[in-house]
Amino acid sequence: MFTGREKIVKPHGVSPTEFEELVAQELFNLEVSASDIKIHLKDLYIVSAQQVEVSGSSKAIIIFVPFRLLQKFHRIQAKLVRELEKKFSGRHVVIVAQRTILNKACRRAKKISGPRPRSRTLTHVHEAMLDDLVYPTQIVGKRTRVKLDGKKVLRVILDPKDRGNVEAKTATFSEVYRKLTNKDVVFKFASY
Repeated sequence: MFTGREKIVKPHGVSPTEFEELVAQELFNLEVSASDIKIHLKDLYIVSAQQVEVSGSSKAIIIFVPFRLLQKFHRIQAKLVRELEKKFSGRHVVIVAQRTILNKACRRAKKISGPRPRSRTLTHVHEAMLDDLVYPTQIVGKRTRVKLDGKKVLRVILDPKDRGNVEAKTATFSEVYRKLTNKDVVFKFASY
C-alpha cells in the first residue's frame, strides 16, 4: 500500500514531523485523484514543511522542495497551490527551494578549489527565496529604505498584471520572508 510517506524525503535518521506527514499525504492524495497534474506529481517530493502564523488568526504553509526539482514544481505550481489551499481550508501555500548558504571562510573539499559560488552567498540565497515566494508573479523593482533608527525595509515592486491573484497574499509573503530571513519586506504593485 502506497502512502504519503514516499512524498517526503528527509536525511538519514531524521523522521518527519506530524505536519510534514500531513502535507506529504495531501500531495499523495492529489497525485492519486487529480488527473491534470497526476503525471507531473509522480516524480516530485518535498524536503520539509512549516506552518507560519501570518496575522492573528490566519496561517501559511511553507513547503520546501529540493532545488533540483524546483523547475518541475514551477510547471504545475498554480494548480498545485490552488488544490493545496482547498485541502488546507484557505491557508496560503508557498513553495520555496531548499538552498545552501556557505560562509565566507568555508573550507571546501580538496578536489574543488577556488572561490565560493555566487549562488551560495547569503545575499543571493535571500534574493532567490524572494523570487520563489512570489512566483509566478515577476519582481519588477526593489528598493531598500533605511529609516532614521537604522532599520532597513526592502520594498519589492511586483508586476501589476498579477494584482488580482497576488494582492491578497502580500501579507503572507511578507511574514514568510521575515520568518525565513529576519528581514522586513513590503510588497507594492508598479503603477504605469
